[in-house]
Amino acid sequence: MGQGQGQGMMKPKQCRLIGVPVQDGAGRRGCEMGPSAFRTADIASAIAGLGHGVTDLGNVAPVALRPPAHGNATLKFLPEVAGWTAALAAAAYEASAGPDALPVFMGGDHSLAAGTLTGLARRAEESGRELFVLWLDAHPDFHTLDSSESGNLHGVPMAYATGRGGFDGYFPPAAGRIKPENVCMMGIRSVDPAERLALESSGIAIHDMRTIDEYGIAPLLRGFLRKVQDAQGLLHVSLDVDFLDPGIAPGVGTTVPGGATFREAHLVMEMLHDTGLVSSVDLVELNPFLDERGRTAILMVDLLASLLGRRVLDYPTRSF
Repeated sequence: MGQGQGQGMMKPKQCRLIGVPVQDGAGRRGCEMGPSAFRTADIASAIAGLGHGVTDLGNVAPVALRPPAHGNATLKFLPEVAGWTAALAAAAYEASAGPDALPVFMGGDHSLAAGTLTGLARRAEESGRELFVLWLDAHPDFHTLDSSESGNLHGVPMAYATGRGGFDGYFPPAAGRIKPENVCMMGIRSVDPAERLALESSGIAIHDMRTIDEYGIAPLLRGFLRKVQDAQGLLHVSLDVDFLDPGIAPGVGTTVPGGATFREAHLVMEMLHDTGLVSSVDLVELNPFLDERGRTAILMVDLLASLLGRRVLDYPTRSF
């Protein structure tokens, strides 16, 4: 996959927009407005303008679950997040049906990935394909219910989806599992000690910002994409606003300085498009309440457009 190799390989997709107005997993309120902000930023038109089909399936609602009280008293909104997880696993499984399906989950906080990852894994298992995950985030979200100190459950989805212990009886049984060795995390720069210890033996590939600074984002991503291609796998991209530097994406409650630049982020998306491998996307942690005149929502939509085939030469000039 040299420069430009496979350019335009992504065939027209049937993009299915799914709003996930969940903020129960985050430490600040406002993520529930995310789906509306993406729609206001004209996400459907951006997709349609690139020749893909687009259907807005509306917003998912959580199911009512009543898990028992947990021994970790810091956990917040455990029944609610468990209910979202069950609803989203079903929604992700349904929306990923069909050879050209490309569900786009518009969050909402990153707790939604507990549902999307496991529902998509179920679909992949049934189709006899391996599911790979590109996790673009400042945080690995690899806490268990026992190890979380903040109690904010947007910190647990990757642990749940890869089968770490301690979720039985509290979260719904996982619809499917992600193999840790099929996960690549990029942009990581905020890891708690308990997560660091667990990640060391997990098999997950982690490229933190130091590694990206040292080697460049393209060679690191190229190696992972080759692995997905060799396995003829499906690729889910989970894009958290805080992957990006807060200077270009202020609309997030978990700002961590030193994130991906505008150019790095678009390069990632263009490389993903060139492979034609992406089969589903999460857009998460957009908090419009903290944004500046919609600039973060617009940037996230522009990044999705790059993933779906818009070239750097095609970008509109905007004034804010």
